[in-house]
Amino acid sequence: MPTAFRAAMAVIALCVSTVLASAQSLPKEVATRAEIYPIPSLTLSDQQFLSGDAAAGKAVTVAGEFRVAQGTGKLPVVVLMHGSSGVGATTEAWVHAFNAMGISTFVIDGFTGRGLTVVGPNQALLGRLNLIMDTYRSLEILAKHPRVDPDRIVLMGFSRGGQATLYASLERFNKLWNKSGIQFAAYIPFYPDCSTTYVGDTDVAARPIRIFHGTPDDYNPVRSCKAFVERLKAAGRDVALTEYPDSAHGFDSGLLGVSTVAVSANAQTVRNCKIKEGDAGVLMNGDTNAPFTYKDSCVELNPHVGGNPTTAAESRKAVEEFLQALFKLG
Repeated sequence: MPTAFRAAMAVIALCVSTVLASAQSLPKEVATRAEIYPIPSLTLSDQQFLSGDAAAGKAVTVAGEFRVAQGTGKLPVVVLMHGSSGVGATTEAWVHAFNAMGISTFVIDGFTGRGLTVVGPNQALLGRLNLIMDTYRSLEILAKHPRVDPDRIVLMGFSRGGQATLYASLERFNKLWNKSGIQFAAYIPFYPDCSTTYVGDTDVAARPIRIFHGTPDDYNPVRSCKAFVERLKAAGRDVALTEYPDSAHGFDSGLLGVSTVAVSANAQTVRNCKIKEGDAGVLMNGDTNAPFTYKDSCVELNPHVGGNPTTAAESRKAVEEFLQALFKLG
């Protein structure tokens, strides 16, 4: 076969393969790779967490799913932490949104490894601060990953996970439990519970905190978050709260088309509790000055949850624009 003919055939073959590859290119929201990681963590009471008592903790392995977005080199990452019902369908909508931007995602499951599925009807099943521990342990994994830019890892969480996201910013907690050598680049809590006041809780990392909440939320009312945000602003912190009207707890399920609001039957809410950290890391009921428990009279049941497609889309756009600027994309 003449050399010129072979060369021509090679060029044709290359062109055909390029066209086929282009025709079969993945949609932008599809990750190029998924990896499942065991996350060595601890299960602690809130008092043990607050007092730094690692020896009293029970070793546990939770899990994380890392999806590597399309792109080359070290990519930015959003770590996502679920709420009281575990990893749900709405998380997938956020994963697709971020992957489409060229941002990898790391979804933590802090429940299955602890033998839990939901804790809404019995929040005492797991101390709320455990999910902070899981985020720090995930940071240790991501800090060493060859496809991760360790300076561009953001933490985002929802409800109970939003609370974990918000308070994972505390410098005190980072010093106690974050052994990764790095910090999250920003914190994005969605409808967190802000009813607990911790010692030194205005001393947060010098990173942006962006909170998203709904005005009629009767699960984790926005009023306590407004009060905390004002204290943070008074301390000179980079924090902002975006409040959406007509947006119940879990309003971002509107990303899936959910537009109804319903009672979360028998779910516990501390919406009328004032909880504060006392001596030796004991959480106290601010009204009774006794140690707080989920049997206290301030704990109520049956809050509402539901989606709002309009404000869900608005919040997604706001988060995407924030990350676009923070990560210097495009």
